[in-house]
Amino acid sequence: MTDDTRRPASRRVTEIYRQHRPWLERFISRRVKLQEEVEDILQDVFYHLARLDPMEYPIENVPAWLRAVTRNRLVDSDRKHRETRLPATRQDGEWIEEITTILAASDTETPLARLLRALFWEELHRALAELPPEQRAIFELTEIENIPFKQIADTTGIPTGTLLARKHRAVLHLRERLERLYREMLEP
Repeated sequence: MTDDTRRPASRRVTEIYRQHRPWLERFISRRVKLQEEVEDILQDVFYHLARLDPMEYPIENVPAWLRAVTRNRLVDSDRKHRETRLPATRQDGEWIEEITTILAASDTETPLARLLRALFWEELHRALAELPPEQRAIFELTEIENIPFKQIADTTGIPTGTLLARKHRAVLHLRERLERLYREMLEP
């Protein structure tokens, strides 16, 4: 047992905070633009440290542990901001409507429509392949095979809320990829 694990938790966390906060703040600041977000992530990391029982979960390498937890918090923060940054639509659904119109119009067999349709399906398959298997499966089951969430939940035993969350993450990823295609192909 090291000296760190025998110290009172608050004193141990305070010492670690004083010693490691400066470099950890610089580490976060290089990846996050807003200072208040830097502070939020720092606070979250040290809160997580304070909640750990050093007897049950001894930390052998504090800097490595802090770096790993901070990276996880940065990924979480990036996901959260990416979800809020991504517009559901360009302007009231314009880009979704434009792509849908071009893809759905069977009488529009212009070279542009054929090219856009081919690029759309290629991009969709590529984006689907990037998804974790459980997200891809729920998206394909609900959107391509039109199976209701309740039926999937009953069949798999996975709660509907979990299925909805997986599909939501899949849709966010696909939206980003397809909006990128839209911007490349249709915007001047």
